[in-house]
Amino acid sequence: MKMKLSIVAAASSALLSSCTVMAFSPSSMNDRHRLLGGSSSFGVVSSQRRTPLSSRRDFWKLYAIGVFFGTSTGSTEDAAYLLVDELGDDAVGPIDIDSIQGSVAKEFAKYDALIVGTPTWNTGADVERSGVGWDEIYYGEMQDLNLAGKKVGVFGLGDSVSYAENYADASGELHDVFEALGCQMMGYTSQDGYEHEASKAIRGDKFCGLLLDAVNQEELSPERVSKWVAQLKDEGILEGGI
Repeated sequence: MKMKLSIVAAASSALLSSCTVMAFSPSSMNDRHRLLGGSSSFGVVSSQRRTPLSSRRDFWKLYAIGVFFGTSTGSTEDAAYLLVDELGDDAVGPIDIDSIQGSVAKEFAKYDALIVGTPTWNTGADVERSGVGWDEIYYGEMQDLNLAGKKVGVFGLGDSVSYAENYADASGELHDVFEALGCQMMGYTSQDGYEHEASKAIRGDKFCGLLLDAVNQEELSPERVSKWVAQLKDEGILEGGI
């Protein structure tokens, strides 16, 4: 009997010594995170774009903020992603305006507030200055919307050097269309620090929203986005519905 117990004990000891035990460590978790495409720095959002949350919109009836954009070269889309990342769980999107033509009323109704953005292509034009999907719905589908009281912030992109006299003109039209529909416009910003000479996006002595220059001042965009989001929150964009 003692001999059998000794044999079992010896076999167990040999089995344990032959096994490699992997201890938990944060570095091993980070390695796995990197393999899965995550950031290697703690607390830093991956440089890869977030998957748009629009595919999950039907899980709830109403969200705080919907972020919509039109784009030609991708710069306005990049800015929209910066905004969504800064807003975090308070925002859904970004959503390309081209993808919702024909159902704009239904889509806008899902949100307490909207953040809308555009580039400028038809420089100096009186109307339809964006050169993107907004031009297709401004004076058609959007005219039938009931948006009275909905909170709206506008952002836009332009070249403040090459088009100094028409900097981000389309942002002004985007602002005016929503304002004419009775929306509560917010997020007006100072002109300080820009290189423009004139713009149809100026209301009073301020820009009608957040204006960015991805050509000449791209390095300033993240800070401008962060400050603007903080301003919108201070102005109450997350407080209540319409």
